[in-house]
Amino acid sequence: MKQPTLLTMDFAALRTLRLLYENRSFTETAVLLGVNQSAVSYTIEKLRRAFSDPLFFRQGGKVVPTERCGIIVASVMRMLDEIEALATPVSFDPAAAEQTVTIACNFYERQIILPGVVKALRERAPGIRITALNSTTQGIQLLKMSDADLLIGPLQADGHEFYSRTLLSERYVCVMDSANPLADRPLTLEQYVAVPHATVTYGGTWRSRYLLQLESLGLKLNTVLEVPSPAGLERVISGTDLVATVPSRIAETYGNAVKIIDSPCPSPFEVYLVWTTRTHKSAMHDWLRKLILECVARQPRAAGAPSPML
Repeated sequence: MKQPTLLTMDFAALRTLRLLYENRSFTETAVLLGVNQSAVSYTIEKLRRAFSDPLFFRQGGKVVPTERCGIIVASVMRMLDEIEALATPVSFDPAAAEQTVTIACNFYERQIILPGVVKALRERAPGIRITALNSTTQGIQLLKMSDADLLIGPLQADGHEFYSRTLLSERYVCVMDSANPLADRPLTLEQYVAVPHATVTYGGTWRSRYLLQLESLGLKLNTVLEVPSPAGLERVISGTDLVATVPSRIAETYGNAVKIIDSPCPSPFEVYLVWTTRTHKSAMHDWLRKLILECVARQPRAAGAPSPML
């Protein structure tokens, strides 16, 4: 039997490899492709011979890719993305669109950016559906694996396959109960690190820029409470002596429940819109990215916050 070579590999076979890598299931891959499972197995066997690698093995009932398989898929994904982009229609009618877009983001983006975007979509492109994934610190990986179409957050990706735009600039402020004696005067850095703090850890893997800045100064907050998200933080600190540090636009959503004052460690940062070559030339995605930029630009600024970036 003639040994298959890379030159004889078709895009359908490479797409099968990509889907199996992403889904880790022969059955699910077959369903997505609309073929039977034996067809998927045959294709993978052909690719195993072509790449001289087992590509996948079973471990504890799961399909696990080899290390070389991961390297191959990374290259295959870039190539398939470029081919799919060439085949994508250049025209786009928002009112007639029927598509689902997956956005990786976290609490900040869901509170500050998504509401305006969803409202605009319901008015202009009601057939477009949004799936929001919690990105934590894995947003770049979600884009790489095509689990997300867009990433919105404070992470900027490096690499030729990524594109990004700055959506807005942010800074940190302090929030506390209105009756707190510190609420009516500026906080010094010495006071700031000494007061009892409710610190947002974002699940324990993300470190806010103000914490990194304090660390660089050899300082550490007096943390007496750790919470994974700023959601509902105003209710937690109300009636206590606790101080919390949160992005200025999040603080504004707390209303009159807390007093907002400047932080002696504002640590400005940017929030980015990030995507890959897979969707870069898509007319629909280009339209959506512009819509997101437009919605952010129309938002009222938080007190003392820089203007949204265009």
